[in-house]
Amino acid sequence: MNTILQKYNQRADGIRSLLCVGLDSDFSRIPERFKSADFPQYEFNKWIIDQTHEYTASYKPNMAFYEAYGELGLTALKFTMRYLQDEHPEIVTICDAKRADIGNTNRGYVESIFDQLGFDSITLHPYLGKEALAPFLERSDKACIILCRTSNPGAGEFQDLESNGKPLWQTVAERVSHDWDVDGNCMLVVGATYPEEMRKIRAVAPKTTFLVPGVGAQGGDVAAVVSAGLDAEGRGLMISSSRDIIFNENPAASARRVRDAINAAKGDVHVPR
Repeated sequence: MNTILQKYNQRADGIRSLLCVGLDSDFSRIPERFKSADFPQYEFNKWIIDQTHEYTASYKPNMAFYEAYGELGLTALKFTMRYLQDEHPEIVTICDAKRADIGNTNRGYVESIFDQLGFDSITLHPYLGKEALAPFLERSDKACIILCRTSNPGAGEFQDLESNGKPLWQTVAERVSHDWDVDGNCMLVVGATYPEEMRKIRAVAPKTTFLVPGVGAQGGDVAAVVSAGLDAEGRGLMISSSRDIIFNENPAASARRVRDAINAAKGDVHVPR
């Protein structure tokens, strides 16, 4: 098994949690007490991590919120990653960047995200194909999380188009899980807002781990996600919540509630062995 998946499964089992906390640290929503710091997003992230780490199996910073503030934002992200690596190396880190380009450009992204910033994994577009994504896929020490069925309302514009008699999202799921995942380092993004599609994706990709955005502010239901997406080992999900946790007055309590809701839903699901 890929080392990042091993790391995730060990963490998820160790703390009994499939929760992923999204560090979508929108500067405009950071509490005022952090804004006088040299790197407000970092100080805010550090506080969030300190509040939530005992319930969290993975953290997912979204690059947009750091790139928007130029050097200050990227430095804050770098400091955040260093803090996680130093204080919580057992927690998986996800770069939510949705990168994809031609192979030559992707080599630059690989060096930046995996080697310079030190992320364990990254979200990627499949549109350019396996050949273009090879620089990512060849990194067997990291994980590639491929967009499959996203959580946004307009996702179906392209993802529902039929390809060889099946929706494009199903073709992506089959291609990634059957053909691309030669090193066991591929995952899929499957939105919480489409549980029936998730159930079908689990059927064609039974051993693939899903990153699941859309719980909380986007309206995804935890119980529906767990019922549709849990794998045969009782794992296979990184259930992501961002705004509802990090901008809550009590992030620890909010993270604990989501963790507990996930575990309660797991108790209602019969997992075949």
